[in-house]
Amino acid sequence: MIINGHTVIIPHIGYPTHSFKAPLIYNPYFEQQGINALVVPMACQADNFADLLRSLFRLGNIAGALITMPHKVTTVGLVDEVLPAAAIAGAANAVRLGPQGQLQADMFDGEGFVRGVQRKGLQLAGKRALVVGSGGVGCAIAASLAAAGVAQLALFDVNPASSQALAQRLQKHYPQLLVRTGDKDPAGLDLVVNATPLGMKEGDPLPIDVSRLDAATFVGEVVMRTEMTAFLAAAQARGCRVQIGSDMLFEQIPAYLEFFDLPSTSAEVLRAVARL
Repeated sequence: MIINGHTVIIPHIGYPTHSFKAPLIYNPYFEQQGINALVVPMACQADNFADLLRSLFRLGNIAGALITMPHKVTTVGLVDEVLPAAAIAGAANAVRLGPQGQLQADMFDGEGFVRGVQRKGLQLAGKRALVVGSGGVGCAIAASLAAAGVAQLALFDVNPASSQALAQRLQKHYPQLLVRTGDKDPAGLDLVVNATPLGMKEGDPLPIDVSRLDAATFVGEVVMRTEMTAFLAAAQARGCRVQIGSDMLFEQIPAYLEFFDLPSTSAEVLRAVARL
């Protein structure tokens, strides 16, 4: 990749940076396609983040910024405009300059998940879904499912206050959405999502009672420790279609590229060129 005076940069801001995967996906794609852009890891601790974020957007060659831990929540309070997915999630993982020069923040974890299941043939409009886990990724997925037009959304978290607060934020933005909390029975639903860390460790309990899953239910996972988690294997054994955790990562990158007004692509192309 040739870096010159026309190169557009995308800072990837977080701390620490040693586990960052984005540069190993975006940059090979930019190189292959001849796109003069570069994702640059930037290690920034919490105390310096507010100053850094504003300073970076004074540059004339910044396309936008990728935001990761520990700054996703803080970002929401540092920008001029928080778009709906980020407002519902209470966190953001992308920032750009808007048309009036305002800093806009959005969240794409949920968009990546939704694009993945839609490309696998699940049409979400009017469907009934369950999201288990109301942390950052669960909130993001719930927000994107609402935007995609699901009719009913069940939310469950071991901390009931988390799912109840998420339900209130969803209904503020999507008043027509029927939301219920406190129940994780998957029977009769069109989509079930594990948005908890269960599956990260060998021997973790399953997030739901899989014996209650219908074969017609689509089952998604956010855990990326292994492609076929115990939960997904159990769902497949019930006859369910499934989506692996890493699909959410690759499917959200085209949405980021569109957000940054850069040429977009497909998850398949990104997987093929990634140097993970």
